[in-house]
Formats: sequence, structure tokens, C-alpha cells
Amino acid sequence: MTKLLENIEIETAPNPSVAIIWMHGLGADGNDFVPLVRELDLTGLPAIRFVFPHSDTMPVTVNNGYVMRSWYDIVHSDLGRREDEAGLRRSQLQIEALIEREKARGIPASRIILAGFSQGCAMTLQTGLRHPEALAGMLCLSGYLPIAASVAAERSEASLKTPIFMAHGRSDGVVPIGRASDSRLLLQSLGYQVEWHEYPMQHSLCQQEVDDIGAWLHKVLRAPSP
Repeated sequence: MTKLLENIEIETAPNPSVAIIWMHGLGADGNDFVPLVRELDLTGLPAIRFVFPHSDTMPVTVNNGYVMRSWYDIVHSDLGRREDEAGLRRSQLQIEALIEREKARGIPASRIILAGFSQGCAMTLQTGLRHPEALAGMLCLSGYLPIAASVAAERSEASLKTPIFMAHGRSDGVVPIGRASDSRLLLQSLGYQVEWHEYPMQHSLCQQEVDDIGAWLHKVLRAPSP
């Protein structure tokens, strides 16, 4: 049985009917995006349970083996080379366990959003594309599609119904925007509906992005999925 990751929960109102599971980036933890809840315009949306998990710690090769929170090892600064497939799949199972917990608490998959920044974005796509049910959405910030060559064979048919929001900084020196753009083009070629945004920023967030995330949440959560 996959262990449940430690996590932070914030509920915008009692009895939430929506869950957003939000994965942090390399070296951060679940606290990283907690302040964003107050910045998003959630007016008129149903009660939401935000879940911010802490990944496990591990030695990270590109950081000279320094032990830090990481969803998977980064073996090479060129993110497409020698990917840690075992680590990606292990963390995928941990995120699936969080999805199952929300379902057990009464929130269906169709009202669960996966979200993440950088490595967390990679985990959002790694998990959401393979999940056997359509999710409410995938919110993908400043990241990329990992082990891209396996997606066509492994993605679930149901995931084609899941809307995807992708956002990236044009000056991102950590995950080059070209890697994100290639990910978007591959997803679109497989039939996914991707809403793409780019901003004049580096590997970070900006206010316009926060506003655009809020608008997208209103769009995908406006009414329960059939």
C-alpha cells in the first residue's frame, strides 16, 4: 500500500465539493503555494479543499547529491536526458493515493484538479494523463511533460476530456520555454485541449498569471461535470 504523503490542507468553506492537489517544485515543500489561496479570485466557486503535499526527500544528482525534497531525481541539467523514470512512477503512485483519499471523502474525480509548479507540473502531467478517470483539470506551471515518449501508449482515454492549463515564463532559465512549448505541441497532437499562457518572467509566478489561473478555475469549476 502506498503511504500517504504528509500534506497541508486548506478549505475555503465547510463541506468542500472540489479538491485541488497542488505539487511543489524542487527543494520546496507544501508550504510554498499556501499563500496563493488568498490571492486567487475564488468568488462564487464551490467550497474547495486545497491539498499541498510534501514530497519525500532524496539525493538530487544535479545538486551534487544534496538531499532535499524532490518528486524525482534530476540526473542531467538537460531535463530530457536520462530521466528518473522510476522516481516519476513512484511519486505518481503517491499522488494517486491522494486522489483516492479525496474520492473516499466524497469528491469525485471529475471535481479534482491536479496542479503543480516546475517538478510539480511534471508530476501533474505524469499522473493526470494516466489517471483512468477524467479529472476536473490539470494546472501546469513552469514545467514540462516528463518521459514524453511513453505518453501516447500509457495515457488513458478518459484523460482526453481533462482540460489543461499551461503557463510559462519567456525568460525561464531553469525549464526553458522551448521544453514547455514542445510539451504543449505533443499534448495537442494527441488531442488534448491546452490553454497556453506565457509571461515576461523567469522561473516564477506573476500577478497576471495568478489572475489567469483564477479565470481558468472559474471556467472549469463553473458547474459539476456530467
